[in-house]
Amino acid sequence: MDKRWQVAAGDPEAAETVSRELDLPRPLGAVLAGRGFDTPERAERFLRPRLSDLSDPFALPDMDRAVLRLWAAVDAQESIVVFGDYDVDGVSSTALLVSFLSEDLGALVSPFLPNRLTDGYGFSPGVLRRCLDQFRPDLIVTVDCGTGSEEAVAMAAREGIDVIITDHHESPGRPARACAVVNPKLGDAEGVRMLAGVGVVFKLCHAMVKHARRQGRPGADAMDPRRYLDFVALGTIADIVPLVEENRILARYGLSRLQSPRSPGLRRLMEVSGIRNRVQAHHIGFQLGPRLNAAGRMGDADAALELLLTEDDPRAHTLAMRLDAANRERQDIETRIVREAREDIDRWFDPPRHFGLVIAREGWHAGVIGIVASRLCQHYYRPVVVIGIQKGGQGRGSCRSIEGFDLVEQLGRCREHLLQFGGHAMAAGVEIDPAAVPGFHQRFNAVAAEAMREHLPAPTQRVDAWLRLGEADEALLESLQAMRPFGHSNPTPVWAAPALTIVRHRVVGNGHLQMTLADDHLSVDAIGFGLGHRDVPNGPVDVAFHLKHNVYQGRESLRFDVQDFRPSRPAGRDPSSRPTHGLRI
Repeated sequence: MDKRWQVAAGDPEAAETVSRELDLPRPLGAVLAGRGFDTPERAERFLRPRLSDLSDPFALPDMDRAVLRLWAAVDAQESIVVFGDYDVDGVSSTALLVSFLSEDLGALVSPFLPNRLTDGYGFSPGVLRRCLDQFRPDLIVTVDCGTGSEEAVAMAAREGIDVIITDHHESPGRPARACAVVNPKLGDAEGVRMLAGVGVVFKLCHAMVKHARRQGRPGADAMDPRRYLDFVALGTIADIVPLVEENRILARYGLSRLQSPRSPGLRRLMEVSGIRNRVQAHHIGFQLGPRLNAAGRMGDADAALELLLTEDDPRAHTLAMRLDAANRERQDIETRIVREAREDIDRWFDPPRHFGLVIAREGWHAGVIGIVASRLCQHYYRPVVVIGIQKGGQGRGSCRSIEGFDLVEQLGRCREHLLQFGGHAMAAGVEIDPAAVPGFHQRFNAVAAEAMREHLPAPTQRVDAWLRLGEADEALLESLQAMRPFGHSNPTPVWAAPALTIVRHRVVGNGHLQMTLADDHLSVDAIGFGLGHRDVPNGPVDVAFHLKHNVYQGRESLRFDVQDFRPSRPAGRDPSSRPTHGLRI
């Protein structure tokens, strides 16, 4: 499917002012202005974030109640359980809070993680019973889950156990009536609404310290949640929350901590992941995160949590190797399910009639279907629900969406077919009776068609700024460092150069397109990963690309990673054509 180019609209005068006042390359000023940082002050604040810019943690809903109850538990030496989740956000949240409560506050605390395959998702009565039988705590603090868990909270209350909920998920119903529900989605502070679960936990730790210092508690000055910012970076980046506002600050400083992590487990995981250079966001997204996720996806996330918490280096090495092996197993299962799913969908998929895709099969691994749903969503560019049906049991599904289709809202319109659902606009989970799958598929397709019929979804190619080929140089690449970390809502800039000539091209490797591009003054080598199937047009082309740093056999060079190309279109004749930002073309 051809991509529709979507060029960022920025004020050329603002871009020029930002570039001049901050001494930045012109194309970078254009990117910043196009992303809303259209004054030198806003751009400076974005490029040089400070921990002191973080907001007051007590601005989060119920934070004062959570802090008072938690300090009471610490003072009375009550037994505390941190109830987490099995993904990277949940595991890093659990590790952060357990470490802070035990090491900084001297609390009696134990972690508990559900099993994805036997317990399902979230803070539910069934898994709570297992937790109570194991620990008999006085207080439970949930992390990355629990906002809508009314039944489990009521069950705990009947057992005489208080519950503090910390979470960041949308809730389809009213929040549970816990001692405190600390969830930024329930408040009106815009800068923190998109925190990851681990970001909410960091805010809780900050609030605990702030309260202690106000009260003049002994040792309060030595309490320092900043020591755990490496955990915060892991969960924030792996959970694909927007890397703007406070998430950007936390991820940026957390990545700095990851350069020399205090955790032996993280050091060993970096080794087995093959990370040799400075840790960047993409290392978390594609190397560390998948390995930490692998244990939970295959069933039991305890190995990932132990890896983050252990102080024993030989044990850390053993656990890192175990997670690496689990990740390879996950990849094999994922490849098989993607192949089976695409074979099934291709038998009936008709783009003008099918807007929301639902596919189910008995035996599909519940821990892998989320990744499968992402792959299918990218391939068909439709909202997708992939359901694994347990033998003789219910179905568990993972949902992934495209821009503009809010899963939580639209699943709410299908609730009569579902046992349970929840999540985010772009990623959600469902539980369903297998007999209800056909009806759910029909209804899900109908609500998707209603939302999208007039504008059949098509993939877009984002373009941040146009430039001359000669402007894509080392100075521009170096200046991009200040924009890191890249991720959701702060993606790696895509540049576009107009009217280039493809001097030569050939298909290399596993379907990659190697090219030499030229304008009137310069030629460069470029690579289009996975673009080997594309026809190369005659005549001049517009080329969209990432500019990266390449090291090969000890030699350093610029790398032009082509994202898309199209026959060149003069400005003004194409609805998605280029605002010039001062570039004469």
